[in-house]
Amino acid sequence: MNTFKYLVAAALLMIAVACAKQDEAAQNGASETQPAGGQEAVKDDESMKDIVKVAVGSKDHSTLVTALKAADLVTSMSNAGPFTVFAPTNAAFDKLPAGTVETLLKPENKGKLADILYHHVMTSALDVDFFTDGQTLTMFDGKSAKITKKDGAMYLDDAKVIASIRASNGIIHVVDAVVLAK
Repeated sequence: MNTFKYLVAAALLMIAVACAKQDEAAQNGASETQPAGGQEAVKDDESMKDIVKVAVGSKDHSTLVTALKAADLVTSMSNAGPFTVFAPTNAAFDKLPAGTVETLLKPENKGKLADILYHHVMTSALDVDFFTDGQTLTMFDGKSAKITKKDGAMYLDDAKVIASIRASNGIIHVVDAVVLAK
């Protein structure tokens, strides 16, 4: 019987200590909840930015960022990769027929939007020098796109690469058109 009393007393003591630590953590502003989001929620102002953070920091890619959010691809494109992303500028999206972007951003078109965005991604980090004229690439959506090199410029189908930017999880090739699967 004495053993039982000691066990109960020990259990009560452990509960009291745990409660006291929880109260202390609450008073110090600590929280037991985890931050929402995946890799994109990590705060790091010192390391090289990932593909999504580079796009977020670019005034020329706000439409792409909005599309990534609408397609629920921010976490995927923030992960380790490596990725090669052919990133259309806002002006590239503006070349699409009127109302196309607005229609694609609707929740019921999330899958179609994701497919279009996936057609701009490869699962490796490849510099412009890797690509050769006439090369056929298999994009993340499983469909093909063709590289053309002419007059010192590189094109993915009809989209001209106008800049390349390194990111922590790959490389971004900025393009002047939205590349649609054929």
